[in-house]
Amino acid sequence: MFFALDLATVTHAIQLAVAPVFFLTAVAAMIGTVAGRLARIIDRARVLEGRVEAATPDNLMTQAYTELKLLRQRAALVNICIALLTLCALLIGTTIVVLFLGETTVLPTPRIATISFLTGVSSFLLALLCFLTETLLATRILKFGRY
Repeated sequence: MFFALDLATVTHAIQLAVAPVFFLTAVAAMIGTVAGRLARIIDRARVLEGRVEAATPDNLMTQAYTELKLLRQRAALVNICIALLTLCALLIGTTIVVLFLGETTVLPTPRIATISFLTGVSSFLLALLCFLTETLLATRILKFGRY
């Protein structure tokens, strides 16, 4: 395998490979946001589970079970979202490595870089759809118009 030794080629390779790093920053911020939502879901579920264990069967328990079911759905969506964002980060990282190798070696990498990048972006878009769906589910339980 031949590696480029001249400074201009290496510099250009670094410039080319750094562009997707900004996308990685966005993905990392999104993972932090979604993980925070998961923490809130878990906290709320623990409170409701405590109420269910301490209460006698009545209408409040029915409401608690309904909300726990919704929280399970939200947690599942958040977990899928985190998995898609992690996959996205791995694919963008792969794109960075492939772009750098494509510039500094004689390996034919454009097709791999293209597929990796587009799959990563698709994964990010699917994660955004999961995030939107989870947000809509979260607001469905609110009782804005009932007061």
